[in-house]
Amino acid sequence: MLTSSIKFINFEKKFNKRDKNIIKKFKNENLIKKYNLLSSLTLSYKYSFTKEKLKKFKKHSLFRLIGMGGSTLGAEAIYQFLQHKTKKKFIFINNLKSNLSKYEKSNEAVNLIISKSGNTLETISNTNILINQNQKNNNIFITEKKNNYLLNLAHKIKAEVFEHKNYIGGRYSVLSEVGMLPAELMGFDERKFKRLNLLINNNNFLKKLISNVDSTLRFIKQGKFNSIILNYDEKSENLFKWYQQLIAESLGKKSKGILPIISTMPKDNHSLLQLYLDGPKKNFFTFFSVLEKKSEKINKKNILNTHAYLKNKSFFQILNSQKKATEKIFKKRKLPFRSFELLRRNEETLGELFCFFILETILLGRALKVNPFDQPSVELIKKETKKILI
Repeated sequence: MLTSSIKFINFEKKFNKRDKNIIKKFKNENLIKKYNLLSSLTLSYKYSFTKEKLKKFKKHSLFRLIGMGGSTLGAEAIYQFLQHKTKKKFIFINNLKSNLSKYEKSNEAVNLIISKSGNTLETISNTNILINQNQKNNNIFITEKKNNYLLNLAHKIKAEVFEHKNYIGGRYSVLSEVGMLPAELMGFDERKFKRLNLLINNNNFLKKLISNVDSTLRFIKQGKFNSIILNYDEKSENLFKWYQQLIAESLGKKSKGILPIISTMPKDNHSLLQLYLDGPKKNFFTFFSVLEKKSEKINKKNILNTHAYLKNKSFFQILNSQKKATEKIFKKRKLPFRSFELLRRNEETLGELFCFFILETILLGRALKVNPFDQPSVELIKKETKKILI
């Protein structure tokens, strides 16, 4: 077990003395002091918004979140993973579209515009099309407190503005204002996501985290750069889109990095599995599933006798058997994999995953000697685009 809610099978590797020393050093470090952004993963983090200020927005049922990358991915992961627990409807405008549907353009929605810099081209463009500047009470902006386009627009239309802390990059911002303000509007309790203090004092969690990082570094040295996520939970697709940005943008520097690829299972059994099993051995894998207690069952009256073994089986049982079968074959073929099985679909479990993946990324960045908090080459594209438009 990784935690009481997460069954975890690590990459095959013996825990060694070096790992023990890393854990000892890790526990002695004041990580939160060293990396200020980690404070957002704790209960002591101070938001720039108050629940009182959000009251007037909570009465609404339709919300439109406008942003790019880390400004939306965390909230999208939370919404999709926990959608069964909310009655609120969220629309995510997370790319440039030439034609938006009437639903996406709805004047009924509360607009939540998020950009750390306040100058993100796509967010500015989408905001220009979607914001009705006469609806002053239906707009919330989250951006840095410095002179930028979106802050100036927010002041012009007298919108509600909350600060995006400058020491928290977008891809690490899921448990800051960027993810937790939308979570509050969805009706979730932000405190339930905050699990860092519990986890860094859990020896079992640290042991599995360090061993996991050590294995990943070994794969990189062996020339395995593709991290294939075999996702057996359709409600976690956006979680892994968040993870994809976190790993790719944080580590892809100095000709180093990992390419995270999301594979939708069991659908990809019928398209990509042949390559995974018999193709180039450049990959390592993550199996991921969530326990579903309520799942549709096969109608036994409509099953032919040749497939009587399917009678009364639930869709989750079938899905889970496919996952276990694939793991067995991977083990026989000596393909490296780890496996997450979530026992509960709730805020606490999702918060634990956010913490695990963020710590994993920071530790990998340190070991690879790259800065996991910047994205210099992305800035080059932004500057070049501006030159062309001018």
